[in-house]
Amino acid sequence: MTKTQTHNARRTKSLSQDAAMLVGIGVFTIAVLGAVFAFTASNQQAAAIDETILVRPDSPTLGRADAPVTIVEFLDPECESCRAMFPVVKGILEQYRDRVRLVVRYFPLHNNSVLAAAATEAAGIQGKYWEMQELLFERQPEWGEQQTPQTALFVQYAQQLGLDIDRFSEDLQRVEFQERIARDQADGQSVGVNGTPTFFVNGKPVNQLSRSALIGAIEAELP
Repeated sequence: MTKTQTHNARRTKSLSQDAAMLVGIGVFTIAVLGAVFAFTASNQQAAAIDETILVRPDSPTLGRADAPVTIVEFLDPECESCRAMFPVVKGILEQYRDRVRLVVRYFPLHNNSVLAAAATEAAGIQGKYWEMQELLFERQPEWGEQQTPQTALFVQYAQQLGLDIDRFSEDLQRVEFQERIARDQADGQSVGVNGTPTFFVNGKPVNQLSRSALIGAIEAELP
């Protein structure tokens, strides 16, 4: 090989190495930009949760309307985890009093979920919404995981609460309750709910299902 050929071969090899390096840098840059874009898009998506979807005007609410912190819970009355979290949420409301309010949304996933949610709504017509919700969680082992409608048991619970049974039985069939429950589930799906219970604190999802996670989210929002 002549000196000229050797020089050209070395120059070609150097150019190939430079090209490979440039390609590598380009790939790395694209990957970094992609990661940044994905992170930004993720943050924008989280920040874009519309609180008018999380809280509807007819959603059951417990606490002051002007409370600085709003907890939205998507729940299923037949869900065992919702039952387990019920006393936790109740304790948090007692702890924070006027600084926190609770908004309930429905996300039915079991055979009697819709009927149980309608039972709470029907009891609410007679001023016993929260009492019925608590009773349903307390007695969940009696009616949960059943293949047939548990209407008779829910009527018994209404009697236990001192409700007008004729009115309760009639209200239990209200189409508006079915529509409200279906709307809640659709709203939940639109904001990423895929299981129960799912909590949002001032519009932000709580990613861990625990008392400490809820309290941490609340404390972060308090003035």
